[in-house]
Amino acid sequence: MKRILRNPQLWLDLLVSGLLPWLVYQWVEPRYGEVRALWCSALPPAVLAVIELILVRRVDVISALSLGGIGVSLLIDGTGGDARMILVRESILTGAIGVMGLLTLLWRRPAAFLLARAAYSRGDVDRGGQFDANWQHVPFRRLMWMMTVVWSGGLVLEAVLRTALAWRVPADRFLALSPFVQYGTFALLFAWTWWYGRRLRTAQSVGA
Repeated sequence: MKRILRNPQLWLDLLVSGLLPWLVYQWVEPRYGEVRALWCSALPPAVLAVIELILVRRVDVISALSLGGIGVSLLIDGTGGDARMILVRESILTGAIGVMGLLTLLWRRPAAFLLARAAYSRGDVDRGGQFDANWQHVPFRRLMWMMTVVWSGGLVLEAVLRTALAWRVPADRFLALSPFVQYGTFALLFAWTWWYGRRLRTAQSVGA
């Protein structure tokens, strides 16, 4: 936990995705209205995502959602630009991803396996085959199924919570509270993944 709190990237993300959007909204809303203020409040995390993509050729989960949220906002703006819909633009994405993840539970192999395989193999057929071989082990299959259930369910829950929040509180308060819901959800999901993986490893070592 101490190592996480000392991570400068975490504090940069909280500043750019949490504090700056709220400050931008507070400055723009009295001058140009709520909808334009919400548009402008989405710019700081989007700019950070673009800078990360250019400098280090990667985009983290939160930044990717910010960029995706901009795309959803464009679609919403084309249908009238309702302020509440703009607020939940990222929740639309996370909710859709969560639902799709839950649907893969009906497949032979769930979303967690497919994503982990893609990340491990990077298009290499041999590495993909090596990863596929893990499926024969019961603990590995259990991990993939459980990760799909927990992560997909967590994303759906996050979307529901933030959507409910958007319709119950003023926009400026939503911008202040929303990052805590978003970051808190991902923190809990990562913490669960670490705990569950450690639990499986402990069970395997005892069984051996």
